[in-house]
Amino acid sequence: MGLLGILVGLGLLIWLAFRGWSVLLLAPLCALVAAAFDGQPLLANWTQIFMGSAAGFLAQFFPIFLLGAVFGKLMDDSGSVTAVAGFITRKLGERRTILGVVLAGALVTYGGVSLFVAFFVIVPMAQSLFRAAAIPQRLIPAAVILGTSSFTMSALPGTPSIQNAIPMPFFGTTPFAAPGLGIIAGVIMLAVGLWWLHRAEQAARRANEGYGDAQAAPPHAAFDDEFLRERASTAREFDPAELRHGHRSEASVPAFNAFLPLIVVVAVNLLMSLVILPRIDVSFLAEPRWGGTSLAAVAGVWSVSSALAAAIVTVIFCNWSRLPELRQTLDAGANASVLPALSVASLVGFGAVIAALPAFGLVRDWVLGIEGGPLVSLAVATNLLAALTGSASGGLTIALDALGATYMDIAAQRGIHPDLLHRVAVIGSGTLDILPHNGAVVSLLAICGLTHRQSYFDIVMVGIVTSIIALIAVIAIGSAFGSF
Repeated sequence: MGLLGILVGLGLLIWLAFRGWSVLLLAPLCALVAAAFDGQPLLANWTQIFMGSAAGFLAQFFPIFLLGAVFGKLMDDSGSVTAVAGFITRKLGERRTILGVVLAGALVTYGGVSLFVAFFVIVPMAQSLFRAAAIPQRLIPAAVILGTSSFTMSALPGTPSIQNAIPMPFFGTTPFAAPGLGIIAGVIMLAVGLWWLHRAEQAARRANEGYGDAQAAPPHAAFDDEFLRERASTAREFDPAELRHGHRSEASVPAFNAFLPLIVVVAVNLLMSLVILPRIDVSFLAEPRWGGTSLAAVAGVWSVSSALAAAIVTVIFCNWSRLPELRQTLDAGANASVLPALSVASLVGFGAVIAALPAFGLVRDWVLGIEGGPLVSLAVATNLLAALTGSASGGLTIALDALGATYMDIAAQRGIHPDLLHRVAVIGSGTLDILPHNGAVVSLLAICGLTHRQSYFDIVMVGIVTSIIALIAVIAIGSAFGSF
């Protein structure tokens, strides 16, 4: 009955979340359903396991949610995201329209700008560029996904994405874990994705397809839909409803002012991770009042938080005159972090209840027994949970909460570096999360005025297939040569 309860609880969560129900309600309800099947005490599961795990997730990662959302909103309202995207696409020109859109999305997201902020700016720009170049508009979602939701989210070392931050306290790693393998994976994703998009473009030109005539609604209209908002908030770290709040500047931004905050994110993250934190004395962290922890458990979150905080100060300083309603912008950014953080925390609480059930031992044994070794089984576990929840961050945290310590023990026994576990887990979480029910995919298609039938196949090719190829390459190279 216990295993049946796990399946029923997970099935209810997926089905009702897909229909737009709030995860804040669904996650505890479905967790209690699973516990009831196994004959476990319901109130104790809710208050002691579910809430304890959800609160632990918030305690660890809410600073990144908060600072990331504030930074993204500041970059949007100051006009910096528009300036960066416009600069890249102008420099590359009409003949390299697809490459320009992909790189514009990659640059702003690798620099710490939230996904939905990037959508809001890049999609209208891409529509204009694709129309002028007579490239089918059905390829816009795939180009945007390739730039914003693939290699900059999971592969490139130092990316400030929440997905790259989640394994750090579990494995004692930094945002720059396995940099060589991450770069190899990123190059594979970018190269294969661009090859597919250019192949599709050439096929469309031979067929005289042209841009098309579907009419997209204004981006804000899509984000006003509560159904989309609920699904989007479990997918990424920004509540899209807050995009319409604040005050967006219409003044042009000098390229230096727009690029500098992005550079600061990467530079400060690198300095904190590899230079500053390793050299300071933090032995006090072992004291009970600091939680009896260690630098390895907090260094990653400290690095990313410091980088985002420094970037926030930079964007305000560089664009003071273009932020006339600074308090409103800051409030909107802060508010944008709350629903996604609570939604993902609720998914984590659900996973904690499932992992605490006696029947979960069967699931754990099956995962650990997958052929190919611990790297393959870790990749499968993160893939499946991200796919089922429609959330890379939620699926990754559930997997590591349940199995992270076990994988660390196995890694110690077999001489596997924790950095390799980190990179495999992050790339694994960013593959099958881009299924049709993923909130980012649904939102992007709504903004573009397109349907799954028109655009989803190309999204699969650039978002899922490229990531799986990169993941296989990382596992193969990492197994042969270790982490580097």
